[in-house]
Amino acid sequence: MTRVRRGYTARRRRTKIRLFASTFRGAHSRLTRTITQQKMRALVSSHRDRGRQKRDFRRLWITRINAVTRDNKVFYSYSRFIHNLYKKQLLLNRKILAQIAISNKNCLYMISNKIIK
Repeated sequence: MTRVRRGYTARRRRTKIRLFASTFRGAHSRLTRTITQQKMRALVSSHRDRGRQKRDFRRLWITRINAVTRDNKVFYSYSRFIHNLYKKQLLLNRKILAQIAISNKNCLYMISNKIIK
């Protein structure tokens, strides 16, 4: 059986991995074995943090809405505000409500007054 020369295939695979890790620091971008380990670690982290990012942004939006609703002009908490939104079937998601709360508080007050009445 003839000998298989794997140089081209192996080199192409390694350069593909090296391109992924080219911005890493130190041996993490130079040594093949550590590059593959760091690539796996980076992909695991990115997969995990995509879910965490959604969670974090939702928490941020809820905090912003809660801060504005607890002001003097709106007399109830965040949970009652959202509950009343659902009761009146006003379908505004938390992202939009948080943007309204930051940019135009009066608009949020108008929405809350519509809900109460």
